[in-house]
This record gives sequence, C-alpha cells and structure tokens, in this order.
Amino acid sequence: MTSAPSSVTFRPFLPGDLSTLLTMNNAAVPAVSELTAEALLDLVNSALVCLVAEADDTPVGFLLCIGEGAAYESPNYRWLSERLTNFAYTDRIAVDETRRGQKIGDGLYDALFRQFAGSGRCFLCEVNERPPNPGSLRFHKRLGFEEIGKADHGDKAVVYLKRAPQPAV
Repeated sequence: MTSAPSSVTFRPFLPGDLSTLLTMNNAAVPAVSELTAEALLDLVNSALVCLVAEADDTPVGFLLCIGEGAAYESPNYRWLSERLTNFAYTDRIAVDETRRGQKIGDGLYDALFRQFAGSGRCFLCEVNERPPNPGSLRFHKRLGFEEIGKADHGDKAVVYLKRAPQPAV
C-alpha cells in the first residue's frame, strides 16, 4: 500500500469497490466511456492492474491499466498495440468529483510508476481532443507523457501519449 497526500492510500481493486468505481467512472463521462457493472468488472479482470485511491475506507479514485496482448476491442488500445510492446495502457482514470484538485490522480500514477519501475514497460494513454479535455492533457504532460499520435473516431478524436519506462528504484 502506498501513502499519498491528505491521508489517501493506494491499493489494488477489491470486489467491494465495484459499485463505487462504477458511479465514479460514469460521472466522468465523456472523459471516459460509460460502462455497466459487468463491463467494468470484465475490464478489471483483464487488467494488468487496477489501483484504487482510498480515503476514510472509501474509494475516491481509480486507475485501470491494461497490458499488451489483451483481448480488448478498444480502437485506442488496438492503435497503440499495433505500434508498441511492453506497455501499461491507462484505459481510464477517474477521481470522485468532490476530491478533484487534491493530487489523487498524481498519487495513482505515482503508485503505477513505482509498481512497474525497472520492468521496461512504457506507460500509454489517450486524451480526448474532441470533445476537448485540456485539463487531462495538461495533467498527463506534467507527468512526463508526450504525444505520439492522433486518431479521429468520428464522434471522438484523441491524442495518444507515452511516458518512458520508469527506472528501477
């Protein structure tokens, strides 16, 4: 378990987290896609890791990463998989609306980077360009992510981002 700002801790997903994470995920639309409980559980079960930020015994954020070689039909995941190997793809990150601005997203990514330090895995994600999500783009660039491509999916356009592997600590 990793500590973070404001008595927030980070841990792996637990089955009792599902309903809280689903609510948090769906409140973050359109920054992330809306899911059913079954779809979120399927994602968690196929994930490389699903980290949960917790405060006062309640989840307040989560980050879900998928590794290479997964049977995941997301067009963004496919785009990245065709170009890169040995990666941790952040499919979604969400923070409770009442806890935004408290560096919980930073803490989730810090826990992710520490978990895979020395593994040689690069870190990947995409951010919506349409509808625009400039806050997420600034956030990821501040964490060291750099643009590696773009795609237009009709209803959405995205920017693909990559951060170099984390050295061993």
